[in-house]
Amino acid sequence: MNLDPSRIAGREKLILTGVYLSKFGALGLKRLGFRTYAEAYNVVGYALGSRPASIKNYRDEFDPILQSSRKGWHKREIREYCKRVLDEYGGLDFETFAGLIKSFAGYNDNEWSAVQAGDEPEERASGFAKRLITGLAAERYFESIHSTLPEFRGLAIENTTQLGCGYDFKLIGEGDADYLAVEVKGIRETAGSVSLTPREFEVATELQGRFYLCVVKNFQKTPYHELFPNPLAGRLQFTRTERVLIQVSWLTRV
Repeated sequence: MNLDPSRIAGREKLILTGVYLSKFGALGLKRLGFRTYAEAYNVVGYALGSRPASIKNYRDEFDPILQSSRKGWHKREIREYCKRVLDEYGGLDFETFAGLIKSFAGYNDNEWSAVQAGDEPEERASGFAKRLITGLAAERYFESIHSTLPEFRGLAIENTTQLGCGYDFKLIGEGDADYLAVEVKGIRETAGSVSLTPREFEVATELQGRFYLCVVKNFQKTPYHELFPNPLAGRLQFTRTERVLIQVSWLTRV
């Protein structure tokens, strides 16, 4: 059995998410921090670069085998490649399976819990869902729709999320000098709060009209987006806040 996420194919990750949601149901949703199946489909689906409906379809595929409360696709035989995945991974215990699903998005429970030590247990349990909604799922959503937006039509896109430059995407025309910068944020509901890091705020101040904030909303039901050009000079009102994070570790002498 392969538990290294880097060696598991993209389609298998979708299938495994379907197995997990079918096998563990509401308990599995809660362990990942999701409130509804629709939210799990949307967030994990976009985070894995696929359609949310794909994960629902795979869950339905396994329901006739793993669930008594949902019929799923009970009128047809399970597809052979799905059966192979179920045979290989279906015996995983709850915590191992949950950790595997989280690892698909690069989430590490140990690292994240260390900086959330002061939060309530329920808040720590929802860390996976929160991180995907505010980060990877929202970014993948934007990648999937950017070419349809009039502001960016015809521009090449460059993912800069790992470069520390203060925005997630660079939209480039014929000349690199006049690029547009897009910072993407995601929220669970139709309204909520988003924050800019000091670096993002600095770059937004510098680029002004060439800086866009894209907020992807309503991951709990049907995601949609709202675009804010030059967000510091528009209708949004930003308030400076400060927060001290306490990171816990355990030290010994050897």
